[in-house]
Amino acid sequence: MDLKQLKKLADALDDSGKQELIYFLQSRTKGMTTPIHVIDEIQEQKHKEGLICPHCNSHSVVRFGKYVIKTRTGEVKRQRYRCKSCQQTFNDFTNTPLQRTRKPHLWVRFIECMIEGFSLRKCAEILHDEVTHVNLFYWRHKILAALKQIPTEPFQGIVEMDETYILFSEKGKRNISDRKPRKRGGKAKYRGISNDQICVLVARDRQKMTFSGVLGRGRIRTPKLNDSIGNYLSESNVLCTDSWRAFSSYAKSKGLDHYRFKSDGKQRVKGVYHIQNVNSYHSRLKRWIDRFYGVATKYLQHYLAWFRYLDSKEYENTTSNKKNMLVISCLLTVKETNSKLRRSAFSC
Repeated sequence: MDLKQLKKLADALDDSGKQELIYFLQSRTKGMTTPIHVIDEIQEQKHKEGLICPHCNSHSVVRFGKYVIKTRTGEVKRQRYRCKSCQQTFNDFTNTPLQRTRKPHLWVRFIECMIEGFSLRKCAEILHDEVTHVNLFYWRHKILAALKQIPTEPFQGIVEMDETYILFSEKGKRNISDRKPRKRGGKAKYRGISNDQICVLVARDRQKMTFSGVLGRGRIRTPKLNDSIGNYLSESNVLCTDSWRAFSSYAKSKGLDHYRFKSDGKQRVKGVYHIQNVNSYHSRLKRWIDRFYGVATKYLQHYLAWFRYLDSKEYENTTSNKKNMLVISCLLTVKETNSKLRRSAFSC
C-alpha cells in the first residue's frame, strides 16, 4: 500500500479514528520531543527561585550525581540532589505525579486522554497496553490530587451559589454490609434528599471563577457552608441563591446583599441577578460525570477538580492545555501513593 492509498483510508475515518491513528503514529515515532520539552519546562519552573528541598524546604541543596531511567526511546540521565540540612536525597520529580515513573514518554498522551474524557480501558488501548488500566487509575488520581490544590481566587461582584446532589457511592469497596451493591451508579434507597445523597456546593462569579466542593451527606447546613466558602466572599459581593434557608442564614450572618429565587421557576431573573450560570454548570457537571457510571464518593473531590479544570479550558485538547495540565500538576506537592489512594476513605 502506498502513501496515497493510506491517506485516502485515513480521510474515511471519523474524528475518533483519526485521533487513534495519530496516537499510533506518535507511538511508532522515535523522535518524540514533546515529553522532553515538557520535562525541561517542569525543571525550570520548579527551580525558578533556586533549589529547595521538598522534605524540609531548606535552600542548602547540592547536586548529588545522576541516575538513569530506561524509557522506550532509550536511557535518560537525570539529576539527583542532596539536602545538607536533612541529609535526604531527591530529584526534580519528588512529590509530583511523575515520581518513580518508568514511562515518562506516555504522560502527555495520557493527559490527552484525560482531556477527551476516555475511560481507563480506552486509555490503555490507546497507549497500546504499555500501561495497564489499573496503573492508569493511579496516574489519573495523582494528577487530580494536584489539580485539587489549584486555589480559588476571591470572588468579584455578583456570585451565584447553589447546591446539587450526587448519589453516595462506595464503588470498588468489597463486602458492603448495610445495603445491596449497586450496578452502574444505581438509585438511592429513599426519595428526595437523604443521607444517600452527597451535597456538592458550587459558587461562581460572572468572571467564571468557580468553587466546587463536597460538603457532606444530606441537606446543606449553614456551618458547613461558612467553613467551605467563607474565605472567598466579602461584603462587596452580591449573593444569588435559591430559597433554601441555609443560604439566607449565611448571607444574613455575613451582611451580604442577597437575592433569592424559588424553585418553582416563576421568577428566574431579577434584572442582572439570577442563578442560571451556576445551574448551567450543574448540568454540564452531571452530564460529564455520568460517563463514569458512578464515582466513589471518597474520590468525588478529585473529579470536581478535574471538571473545573476542563471547564475553565473549554474542553480544548490543544498542545498548550496538555502541556499546562502536566506542568501545573508537577509544580504542586503530591504525596499520594498507590497504597494511600487505596486506603483512603470518605469522611463527612
